Amino acid sequence: MSFFDHLEDLRWHIVRSVAAIALFSIFGFVYTREILDNVIFGPTNPGFPSYGLLCRFSHFLGLGDKLCITPVKVEFQNFKMAGQIMLQFKLAFIVGFTAAFPYIFYEFWRFVKPALKERELRGARGIIFWVSFQFFLGIAFAYFLMAPFTINFLAGYTVTDKAVNQFFMDDYFALMTQIVFGMGVLFELPILVYFLSKVGLITPEFLRAYRRHAIVVILVLAAVITPPDVIDQLIVFVPLYLLYEISIFISRKAVRQMEERDNRPLADDEEEWS
Repeated sequence: MSFFDHLEDLRWHIVRSVAAIALFSIFGFVYTREILDNVIFGPTNPGFPSYGLLCRFSHFLGLGDKLCITPVKVEFQNFKMAGQIMLQFKLAFIVGFTAAFPYIFYEFWRFVKPALKERELRGARGIIFWVSFQFFLGIAFAYFLMAPFTINFLAGYTVTDKAVNQFFMDDYFALMTQIVFGMGVLFELPILVYFLSKVGLITPEFLRAYRRHAIVVILVLAAVITPPDVIDQLIVFVPLYLLYEISIFISRKAVRQMEERDNRPLADDEEEWS
C-alpha cells in the first residue's frame, strides 16, 4: 500500500471508532441524571457499596472500625449559565469512550496488525482482551477503592472553621475523571512492559534496579490519595506494588522468549532472509 492508501485506511478506522463513541454517548446523554446520581456522585452517597464492604472487611480482620468510612456530606454548586448542559455533554463523551474502548483498541489493532511479523503476532494473542481487561480493572480499582478515600479526605479537610467546603460540579467531575482514567491507564503497565521488553527497551534487570525508586513513587502516590493513616495507605500501595512486580515477571518472560527464539536454529526459509 502507498502512503496515501495507509492514510485512507487509518481514516476509516478512526471514523468507525468515532461512530462507536457517538453511539454509546447517546446512552450517556439520555440517562445523564441516573449516571450522575448513582455512578459519578456515587462515592458521595452513604449507600455506596465500598463503605459497607470496607467496614465488614475491617471487622473481619479484627481492626474494628479502622477501615470504616463515614461519608462526608458534599454540596455541589453551579455558577455557569451553561454549566449543567456542558457537564451533560462531557459525561456523554466519557460514557461513550469508556464503553467503546475495547472496540477502539480493536480498530487500532487492525490497523497495526498487518505490519507485524508472524512471530510478533503469536506473542500478541489475546491482546484485545488483556488490554481491555486491564483498563476496566484499573477503573474498578480507582472507582471503588481510591475515589472514596480521596473524595472524603479532600471534602472533609479543613484548615479553618470560618470556611465552608462547597465545590463546583466541574471540579468534582474532573477529579473523578483523572482518578479513574489515570488508574485505567496505569493498569496497562504490564502490557506496556511486555512490548517494551520485546523490542529491547526495557529489561527485568532495569526494573529491579529501579524497584526502590518505584516503591517511593508508589508510597507518595498512596499518601497523596488517601488520608494520613498507614492502613488506608497500604490498601492502595499493595495493589500498585504488585502491579510493578507483575511487570518484572512479564518482562523476564518476554526476554526469555526472545532468547529462546534467538538460540533456536533457523529454518531454511529463515536462513534465506536472515
